[in-house]
Amino acid sequence: MKKNLILLIITVFIVSIVAGCGAGGKKTSSKSVLDRIEKSKVLNVAFEGTYPPFNFLDDKDEFQGFDVDISNEIAERLGAEANFIATKWDGLIGGLKADKFDIIIGQMTVTEERKKSVDFTDPYVITGSVLITREETTDITKLEDLKGKKVGVGGGTTFEEVANSVDGADVKLYKAVNDYIQDLQNKRLDVIINDQLLISYNIKENNLPIKIASDIVNKDEIGMAVNKGNEDFIGKVNEALNEMKEDGTYNTIYKKWFGTDPLEN
Repeated sequence: MKKNLILLIITVFIVSIVAGCGAGGKKTSSKSVLDRIEKSKVLNVAFEGTYPPFNFLDDKDEFQGFDVDISNEIAERLGAEANFIATKWDGLIGGLKADKFDIIIGQMTVTEERKKSVDFTDPYVITGSVLITREETTDITKLEDLKGKKVGVGGGTTFEEVANSVDGADVKLYKAVNDYIQDLQNKRLDVIINDQLLISYNIKENNLPIKIASDIVNKDEIGMAVNKGNEDFIGKVNEALNEMKEDGTYNTIYKKWFGTDPLEN
């Protein structure tokens, strides 16, 4: 009897320790990411790295783009240096939750579904989805025109949601925007859906034989994604973003990449 009691006490003790460690391992203090950044002086930023003009590699294999400039400015205002980590789109939220980086600054639209997994900062870009066709196409100018058409979009994006909102649209999913731009040009697709700023930039920079065929069909608020439980960190990022807007830095960066003033809420 005494032996069984001793074994029971030992078992309870071990279970308590394991449970305590498990809780400690999973729990994220509201200051944990911020503390790490303040100690390391490094802000680990994730994005695709293949999404000009927002984030891409230049001829010197250095990251450039709107997101890069915004990230560098925020990092500086946090007393840190930005370290960029290129990650496939479908691995961004998973990588964030696995603590592989501190923040996603990569044109991620704020949605109710995503807010179940991560928290978002204030929007740092207000933009919208548009329909893009070949130059000679004249019968696709609004969402209803997608019925019976082959529509290319990025899988897991809000563009996919927009395309699937039209009954009868033949929606094709892609992993990379360059792939469905190419298929549009090669007539494997009738139309694609993407961000107005990205497409405008690519048409101009690469002299693409495609055009924006519609007005904005879906307004997007783009936020920076952070692991849940880091309210202090989000507060600091929002503070830095607001300061950038107030002192004109944000507008300077925006005009550098898009040649126009930013859309307002």
